[in-house]
Amino acid sequence: MPSTKEIRRRIRTVQKTKQITSAMRMVSAAKLRRAQDAILAARPYAKRMYAVLGEIGRRHKDAEHPLLKPHARNQVHELIVVTSDRGLCGAFNANVLKRAQATARELVGRGLTVVITPVGKKADEFFRRRRLGAIQRVWSGLGTIGIKHATELAEHLAKRYESGEIDGATLVYAEFVSALTQTPHADPLLPLAPAEDIASAGGAALPFEIEPDANKLLETLVPQALEFTLYRALLENQAGEHAARMAAMENATRNTEELIGSLTLQYNRARQAAITKELMEIVSGAEALK
Repeated sequence: MPSTKEIRRRIRTVQKTKQITSAMRMVSAAKLRRAQDAILAARPYAKRMYAVLGEIGRRHKDAEHPLLKPHARNQVHELIVVTSDRGLCGAFNANVLKRAQATARELVGRGLTVVITPVGKKADEFFRRRRLGAIQRVWSGLGTIGIKHATELAEHLAKRYESGEIDGATLVYAEFVSALTQTPHADPLLPLAPAEDIASAGGAALPFEIEPDANKLLETLVPQALEFTLYRALLENQAGEHAARMAAMENATRNTEELIGSLTLQYNRARQAAITKELMEIVSGAEALK
């Protein structure tokens, strides 16, 4: 049985751990509120943009853009996997990486060459160990997500697709559903497939005129749609990360409280046993002197 001194040391260690997990939970809760506000504001904009692209495609069949047009060949597929840079967020990254791994194996099974673009250190570490595909470029250390991160990634993907280096792309990320639920998704990204009807965005299809023409409009809208799709995925992933870390740290804090209670009970029992032993020794010594 450990001594009372050893138990006290363990109690102090667990108390310090509790302070850390509690502080991390509060920080994640504050960050989650900001990230949640950002994603809730971004979703309607993304939905409306795709609805407008779908309406243009429906009314102007001859309008074209390189990012909307499928390649005649289908050999190289790029997989963009979005995770966090840091851990301590439960199974959040593991779930995304599991979905990405299954998607990569499915693409390889179809005879495609898979190229991996990790967004986040966890994705980079995962795919470097497993080698499910060649790693094209790593995006990590993003910190607080901004539109500039999505712009850089969108330009990188658009350039590769238009030049024929890749024939398609899939985006794997975790959608933020609630503070307790984050759902991994593997969504086709390139070629872009806009919504079919503007009514899906919550509004009726209205007559409109395009100046100078639909192709010029698509030159502006399509890159923005790709950029904002990536931006939304980064925001979804960021909100999910903070939610998962908040839940994980809350569970860790609860576990430390239970452990402190158990160690305190063990300490009291050890202290009581030591006192009882000392009393017995005193009584035995007094009896021996009689």
